[in-house]
Amino acid sequence: MPHSPDLDRLAATVLQPGFDGTAPPDWLLRQLAAGLGGVVLFARNVSADTAALVGRLREENPRVIVAVDEEGGAVTRLEAATGSSWPGNAALGAVDEVGRTERTGREIGRMLDAAGITLDYAPDVDVNADPRNPVIGVRSFGAEAGLVARHAAAWITGLQSTGVAACAKHFPGHGDTVTDSHLALPTVHASRELLERRDLVPFRAAVDAGVRAVMCGHLMVPSVDPGRPATLSRRVLTGLLREELGFTGLAVTDAIEMRAVAARLPQPEIAVRALAAGADAVCVGASSPGGENVDELRRGVVQAVHQGTLDEARLSEAASRVDALATWHRTARSEAAGRPGGADLDPGYGVSRLGLDTARRALRVTTRGAVARPVLTRAPQVVEMTARPHQAIGGAALPYGPGAALAARLPGTRRTLLTPDGHEPPALDAAPLVLVTHDAHRHPWMRDTLERLLRLRPDAVVVETGLPGEPSGAVHLATSGSSRVAALAVAEWLTGR
Repeated sequence: MPHSPDLDRLAATVLQPGFDGTAPPDWLLRQLAAGLGGVVLFARNVSADTAALVGRLREENPRVIVAVDEEGGAVTRLEAATGSSWPGNAALGAVDEVGRTERTGREIGRMLDAAGITLDYAPDVDVNADPRNPVIGVRSFGAEAGLVARHAAAWITGLQSTGVAACAKHFPGHGDTVTDSHLALPTVHASRELLERRDLVPFRAAVDAGVRAVMCGHLMVPSVDPGRPATLSRRVLTGLLREELGFTGLAVTDAIEMRAVAARLPQPEIAVRALAAGADAVCVGASSPGGENVDELRRGVVQAVHQGTLDEARLSEAASRVDALATWHRTARSEAAGRPGGADLDPGYGVSRLGLDTARRALRVTTRGAVARPVLTRAPQVVEMTARPHQAIGGAALPYGPGAALAARLPGTRRTLLTPDGHEPPALDAAPLVLVTHDAHRHPWMRDTLERLLRLRPDAVVVETGLPGEPSGAVHLATSGSSRVAALAVAEWLTGR
């Protein structure tokens, strides 16, 4: 049976690679001119004029899907240099006002639309069932399926009202894992019944809310398919997502260079197997300097069709869903064009007034006995403890902790960063002491250091920027996320300003 002369273009349509730099390299422009269907942006691509970058991409392919990870909170690309203007999902879940969550999605959508973005790889709709989870945590709205579901639907509705497509992730649920899929292949040890009443509930809500895309996680889910990771499983991508949940939009893989799958198979084989299983777009977060791996992926997909390991009709269906999302974006963006503009900014900080108010409302304060406010009236010593950030966040050592915000209010503030490789505490003096942790419950060295310092200084302030844990210190502040606005909320509370 003869194959379509457009086979190479179909193969190009389903790829979404990343690249280095704030200007598109020549290889990327050539790929776009030849039909590349998507590009994913990271913080390394963002500059003062990201819209011009996106415009240049569209000069080569007007229908290109430009995607980005913009969750709010710690996972931000457009605001990576400063920290997000919105505190993230766990803070929204803590406040639990779905109208506020919808408005947050809308504000983030307006920011992305101003940059020309088509698709946001957000929201994270995983139910964070295991507090030991190393990669979801505060990216989730919470640990209860109903809470996550109602906020997922609201966030999606808000974002998509701006003409930017939402992408619910990580199907069929990454919350009940203790392994980071960037590093190894996690297994979800949930029965089919538990998966149904917990992990799938937010995805059903997302589908009902009209989500345009769903990202599949690199996960083993034995109760659905004991033999293949979800990304490569027809039972998951076609049987569960399409046939049971009724999803008709774009199914996209998580980045195929992640070790969960890349440690087992070469990239072209991952792409072919994912497409055969039911994925429509293949995310390739890291590309070689000359785009050689993108060429290899295209050739691999075409060769698989010729060899009969990938049905051409399946590839054509995948490409048509990519095209359908591009068409939806054009129409929805046009319809949203006359609506009010971007975020209402706080005049003092230049951040979203809504985001800052959410961070203030999400802040949970526990004190030991009576505590006078303001707690800090002179420059403190700030000790910030951080584990290595997971790759979804990026390269920041302690993403957007409160040290800088305190230093801006109290000149002379001293900051010390402790890491797993160097966590010997500094010498303490009589200055007020602020101890900052992130998911201290997951890191024994962090807990030990915290306890050691609190024995010396029981009057210390403790700020937890991850999942709230057992309160400690004279004053304990839990932010449910690390972001610029969360840091500002902490500094305001402690200084009384």
